[in-house]
Amino acid sequence: MLKNKTIAIAGTVGVGKSSLAKVLGENIGVQVMYENVDSNPYLKKYYDDFTRWSFHLQIFFLAQRFKSQQSMFSYGQGYIMDRTIYEDLEIFAKMNYDNQSMSEDDWITYKELFEAMVLTPFFKAPDIIIYLDGDINQIIDRIQERARTSELQTDKQYWLDLHSRYQEWISDTKHSKILRLNINDYDINDPKSIDSIIIKINKVLEIS
Repeated sequence: MLKNKTIAIAGTVGVGKSSLAKVLGENIGVQVMYENVDSNPYLKKYYDDFTRWSFHLQIFFLAQRFKSQQSMFSYGQGYIMDRTIYEDLEIFAKMNYDNQSMSEDDWITYKELFEAMVLTPFFKAPDIIIYLDGDINQIIDRIQERARTSELQTDKQYWLDLHSRYQEWISDTKHSKILRLNINDYDINDPKSIDSIIIKINKVLEIS
């Protein structure tokens, strides 16, 4: 039964994870755990100075993600997340380390903390990861349309690098079953379109 499954939505910044999570949550009838963006005290600082704030930002997100895992564990039913905990380590923190905006000591500390968290009883890998894919120029247009100041001031190369890393990550990840969706192949405002996504989820999870 889909209501008892854990669904995670993954994809680069601006691809529409939260919007799809909201609609799927309403249609399936499960709780949605959203990434804490608006009240994040480090996000704007990070975009202003990657080197100074990358570790702080990633620790904040990791702590919030772990709190969500605890809540979902206690809840004991199905839920949807609008980003996986794996992306924190394997894409964002790794990109900062590779770009030398996170020191080696901070990278090692972050990885050790991450590994300790995912080994706790509270952690449960999602049953399925829905990966949202799309043309990077279209995604950048979406970022510009939502007009978050810090994102608008970020160099385009950052988004290109992030998108490339996501493409590599989804091709290699073995954490869960995967459903890939192109953002041009569905409309969150069309009930039939959402129904078709739910059918695809059931098919991947082998739910009749």
